[in-house]
Amino acid sequence: MSAGRWLVRAASLAAALGLWQLLTSLDVELWLRFGQFPTVGEVASAFGDRLVTGPYWQDLGHSLRRIVVGFVLAAVVGVAAGTAIARSRWAADLLGPLVEVARPVPAIALVPVAILLLPTNEQGIVFITFTAAFFPVLVSTRHAVRALTPIWEEAVLTMGGGRLRVLCSVVLPGALPGIFGGLSVGIGVAWICVISAEMISGEYGVGYRTWQDYTVVDYPGVFVGMATIGALGWLTSTAVEFLGRRATSWLPRPAERAPSRAARRALSATPPAAPSPAPALDKEPVP
Repeated sequence: MSAGRWLVRAASLAAALGLWQLLTSLDVELWLRFGQFPTVGEVASAFGDRLVTGPYWQDLGHSLRRIVVGFVLAAVVGVAAGTAIARSRWAADLLGPLVEVARPVPAIALVPVAILLLPTNEQGIVFITFTAAFFPVLVSTRHAVRALTPIWEEAVLTMGGGRLRVLCSVVLPGALPGIFGGLSVGIGVAWICVISAEMISGEYGVGYRTWQDYTVVDYPGVFVGMATIGALGWLTSTAVEFLGRRATSWLPRPAERAPSRAARRALSATPPAAPSPAPALDKEPVP
């Protein structure tokens, strides 16, 4: 990414923070009650105080461990189940109805089920995180595998390859763009649900600490939690996208932007190079 684009992104963030500071410092009350919001300076001061405390990093570690374990399990099981449903009629008949019935249920609504089913709150939060990411990965994998053209599979079978070779050489590599699309969606949904689960039944974690700050009316602390959640979500989403680009590096990338109007005028004003004369053909001697 060019330096100009980074500058635009930094300026956008700085403008948003500046507007926030202006509205809260002036106690603007136009319909939205900015007078009750903490200022950027107050949030930054609270954030600096939290960084030097042990509980902040402890909560950070708990949330990251829960999201990593739940998301990795969802990625493995979701890709396997989505591939099976797309490739096997038996798997589609057995698992398809269960998936379609369970998929519309919000993962956070499964908190009572997790509390009743699993022995500890920690396992329940991981279960909620797994469920949140599982369905986006499964659905995207199923669609990506079904969209593959059959000519590649037929080519491998013609050359003597078996089902395992088709799966490893055709199905999974061809479906990777769609799979990573589902993983990108899944990591975002997983963060939403893990924070919500920590607020409801957690003992540690960023979501738990944010809710505790709200109950004791520590609004700068609430915004510190929100900023932490946003940063963690951005970092994990960026990591998934980076892995996706590395895993699909063999795909053609979008072409560079078209030249500007001035560059096109300069190119059109440049006279074309004269074609080189064709080499003379040797004439055969006339008898």
